Amino acid sequence: MRRAGPRTMAGIFAGIPVSDFSQALDWYQRLLGAEPAFYPNDVEAVWQLAENCHVYIIEDVDRAGGAVSMIWVDDPVAEADRIAGQGIEPVDLEKHDGVWKYVFHDADGNETGIGGEVTAG
Repeated sequence: MRRAGPRTMAGIFAGIPVSDFSQALDWYQRLLGAEPAFYPNDVEAVWQLAENCHVYIIEDVDRAGGAVSMIWVDDPVAEADRIAGQGIEPVDLEKHDGVWKYVFHDADGNETGIGGEVTAG
């Protein structure tokens, strides 16, 4: 594979296929702590996480359950606590050289990690 020369990446628009849009919408609103920024149509919802960084769910039964992603936050411990307060518990906690990743699975098995640097603990 030929590698391109240096370039700057300006953002990401990442999708998560789900089998039940309504159920997933509720779960991701609680996980992400916000209403979607917009709805492109009846089976998609988009959250803006940062400038030029978006995540969306899309109802797609055939592809549901295979997504793996991680959202980097300033304080993963506080964010995991906020999410737990919404009734969603992590299925795992990975710790690697000062970086913690709380692993969450939606009803389809899609994995979303909430992670970042942790200075104590």
